[in-house]
Amino acid sequence: VQLQASGGGLAQAGGSLRLSCAPSGVIFRIDTMGWYRQAPGKQRELVATITSGGSASYAGSVEGRFTISRDNAKNAVFLQMNSLKPEDTAVYYCHTDSIVYQEYGAPVAQADFWGQGTQVTVSS
Repeated sequence: VQLQASGGGLAQAGGSLRLSCAPSGVIFRIDTMGWYRQAPGKQRELVATITSGGSASYAGSVEGRFTISRDNAKNAVFLQMNSLKPEDTAVYYCHTDSIVYQEYGAPVAQADFWGQGTQVTVSS
C-alpha cells in the first residue's frame, strides 16, 4: 500500500494548485490525514490535517489560503492552495497517523504512514 500524491507543479505567485492523495490497495481504516511540506534546507513542517470526522487544522502560515478536505469513501485527502507565495515552494507529503490495509489477505495496521512527495514551486 502506498499513499499516492499528485497535483504538484509550477505556479505563479497569487495562483492556485490542488493536491490530491489517496492510498492504493484495499483499505479498512484510515484516521487523521494531513499534508506536510519540506523546503530545501529546512525541516519538514505541518501544513494541515483533517480528522475522519472532518475537523481541520492549519499552520498559521497557510491559514486562510489553503483548504484541506477529504473524501472518506475514497480514503482521499485534498489540499486546495490559493494565493500561493514563493515561500510555499516545497515538497509536499501526504500523511496519515494510522492506517489499516490488506496485505496478503490479512489486515495490517501501521502508524505514521507517509506518502511520496510532490513538488510545488511558486515563482515570484
